Amino acid sequence: MTATALVLTACSGGSDGEGGGGGSDDPIVIGISLPLTGDFSEPGKGVQRGYEAWAQFVNEDGGLLGRQVELKILDDQSNADRVVQDYEALIAQDEVDLVFGPFSTRLVVPSARVAQEYGMLFVEPAGAAAEVFEQGFDNLFYAAPAVADDHYNYLADHILAMPEGERPQTVAVAAMDDPFAQGTAYGLRDKLADAGLDVVVDEVYPPNTTDFSSIAAKISDSGADMVIGGTQYQDAVNLIVALQQLDYQPTLAAFSTAPTNPEFAAAIGSKTEGILSPTGYTETASWPSNVEFVERYTELHGNPPGEDEANAYTTGQVVAAAVEAVGCAEQGECQQELVDWLRSNEVETVVGPLTWDETGKPQGAHLIQQYVDGEIQIVLPEDAQEAEFVFPKPAW
Repeated sequence: MTATALVLTACSGGSDGEGGGGGSDDPIVIGISLPLTGDFSEPGKGVQRGYEAWAQFVNEDGGLLGRQVELKILDDQSNADRVVQDYEALIAQDEVDLVFGPFSTRLVVPSARVAQEYGMLFVEPAGAAAEVFEQGFDNLFYAAPAVADDHYNYLADHILAMPEGERPQTVAVAAMDDPFAQGTAYGLRDKLADAGLDVVVDEVYPPNTTDFSSIAAKISDSGADMVIGGTQYQDAVNLIVALQQLDYQPTLAAFSTAPTNPEFAAAIGSKTEGILSPTGYTETASWPSNVEFVERYTELHGNPPGEDEANAYTTGQVVAAAVEAVGCAEQGECQQELVDWLRSNEVETVVGPLTWDETGKPQGAHLIQQYVDGEIQIVLPEDAQEAEFVFPKPAW
């Protein structure tokens, strides 16, 4: 039996009999709100695919606690007010047994607040900005190796290890007005600036920006050796195309999230060589559950999973590990038991073993990927390399 996904465009008006709290033969119902439309719809749909793959594979393998899993997914339309309404409805009205988090820090913080209010375990796949872990949540766990500020640590270390006369000297930064996008970009920016590199452009743009001509012109006019994009997906594509049109040629170019998307290369005209991006996931990782995940996901979809799919799948693995260990999956006292178990245990996942501090922050680091010979490959750290780090970046 495969998982049932109810993709709704409005919140449910009340319990429809499909919520949790039933007998031992009833499905375990998991409530989720995702940005399936709006600014974050592209990665939101990737998270949906990851959640649905996890549920399908769990059910094929016998379910959780011997019960089938059912996903109830609502569309929050990339809207923070809507995501609050969705989780209120899922928990209080539909009485789901468990919840999984949405995509984007902008949506994670308000939805985690709802989950905290109802005492629900809240594992999330895509809220990595520092502010997520500064709210005092004691029920939240981020299902990835590292938080946004630390995503580029390996790249910063590599740049600063270069001889001073050979490494980039000037940096241009453009970041979406979004906590995650800014966190990834500013974590790298600040480490480089503290080491003496000169930040010559530092622009912030609204999430719905489509015209990047003026920002691209500022970056191009600056002649910065390196460009850092604090980006999601479409904004990165539009910014890179605008930079290409001006024939701006940096020696290093790093963009968060977007380059790991399978559509990225086609979207920018396949001029990808040398572009860098942090990633918490690679399909080639040898973690046992990842080998199986990639095989089954590829058979299901005809292509391997990306990072969004993997982080969603990891969310399912983390919750499942707690459920199986504690032996329960329902609202009430069970939720605190699940939280307590995760606080003191390591979970094996497709992104590697995960542990968390008291704020829900994972205790790991992201890999650095780069397009080398037309393929995105791990280049840092050296002990995980699939290809040699390319510097300077070839012309695009």
